[in-house]
Amino acid sequence: MLNPLVRTVIVSIVCLLTVIASLSVGPAQAQEPAAWGADLVFHTFSIAAVDPATGESGVAVTTRVPCVGNGVPWVRAGVGAVATQASTRTEYGAELLDMLEAGLTPMEALARATAGDPMAERRQVGVVAMDGTSAQHTGSGPGTWAGHRSGPNYATQGNVLVGPEVVEAVAASFEGTEGSGRHLADRLIEALAAGQAVGGDKRMGRLQSAAVMVADPREGRSRRADGLTANVNVCEHPTPVAELRRIYTAISGTLGYRTLQQFSGNDVWQVKLILHALGHYRPGAAALERDEGWQLYDAEIVSAVDAFRAEEGISTPDNGGSPPGLVDQDTVDRMWLRLDEAGRAAELRAVIRELTFVRR
Repeated sequence: MLNPLVRTVIVSIVCLLTVIASLSVGPAQAQEPAAWGADLVFHTFSIAAVDPATGESGVAVTTRVPCVGNGVPWVRAGVGAVATQASTRTEYGAELLDMLEAGLTPMEALARATAGDPMAERRQVGVVAMDGTSAQHTGSGPGTWAGHRSGPNYATQGNVLVGPEVVEAVAASFEGTEGSGRHLADRLIEALAAGQAVGGDKRMGRLQSAAVMVADPREGRSRRADGLTANVNVCEHPTPVAELRRIYTAISGTLGYRTLQQFSGNDVWQVKLILHALGHYRPGAAALERDEGWQLYDAEIVSAVDAFRAEEGISTPDNGGSPPGLVDQDTVDRMWLRLDEAGRAAELRAVIRELTFVRR
């Protein structure tokens, strides 16, 4: 028989554990946004696309519901991409990608998936395979305006939009960057921004989110077994598409995402490469090698930047009082203009694309 004191201690411990267990249920159930409610609905616009030249597949999407990246975009390295929205059935993501991987065409896969779905008229889905073919479904119930557009390597779709000009702008933007050599995530974000610029989702006063997701089957492009590279999910922001661009530009270290004044980083090396090509940084070297201080914004590159700015007639510490080595957007734009004139821009852009590739 237990000592009364021991019994009291045991009972207290059991009660405490019960309280702790009951408290742990709350946060676990609260991980989905409260705004999702019982039925998952993403009235939104998106683009699913592939780049046959690189093997990348991706989706970009924005909506006036939080955390759209948790439900709409689905990608699989070397297989394709799916956007499932309106009255969203997330199971479509894996199911459609499985069917593509098994050899079905996008049209065959989507027809099979929707045929067995009693709520198909409330769905909107876009699916793209690695050969650039696509299929789309917009039911009669997603709300106005609802529709879709497609072309080689992409499918864009939307519902509850200001009008068809949204998907038309997305399509035109994506087609305009075809063959540019830019990363797929970069092109998808730009296409999304084009749709947002003409009005996007017509609802106002609601939480907003945006996301981009890209997978790449090439060896060494991802540290993950699933090949996922870019995966940026802006769960809530007043201007989520602009925030998506800011984050992508910042994490890729793309020149121009910050003002350079005695910093170190990948973008510093980009400045050195550009000013070397323009004859302002180590002009005597046939090619730049990454020495010990290749990322440092030291006195040598500061001097080269000031010389370039002086040549361009923009302010320097000597003629206008700007900080030494200031690299602002005007400086970046002028550097690319001079590279274009010298016929070196394409060469430098190819080098910088490798420097700024986003890897998870």
